[in-house]
Amino acid sequence: MSTMPNITEAEWAVMKVFWHKSPRTANEVVEVLDDSGWNPKTIRTLIGRLHKKGALDFEKDGRQHRYFPLVAEHECVRQETQSLLERAGAAALKPMLAAFLQDQKLSEKEIEELKDILNQKEGS
Repeated sequence: MSTMPNITEAEWAVMKVFWHKSPRTANEVVEVLDDSGWNPKTIRTLIGRLHKKGALDFEKDGRQHRYFPLVAEHECVRQETQSLLERAGAAALKPMLAAFLQDQKLSEKEIEELKDILNQKEGS
């Protein structure tokens, strides 16, 4: 996909369901999001919006539509990160990263992955 769709916070919750397992019917997504407090019609509306935005597509399975994502989660995360940095300004990167690292509980594996990323950056 050439341009990433702008996904709202509510749409992110729906996309996470598809990123976890796809394809799924709207009824399956409603089932997964049962404890969200959303009306099933709201969830179906969000699925429709995501399809219209080009984030989801579907295949016909009899009378049902089985939806699947057209955008990868890591691509959407990257776009959201870039958008945040553009709004906050490049100077905010270091304080934002420091705050994130201080506030998050990271596993040893995640720490090693972050060190690898920094080491790669240092070499470039």
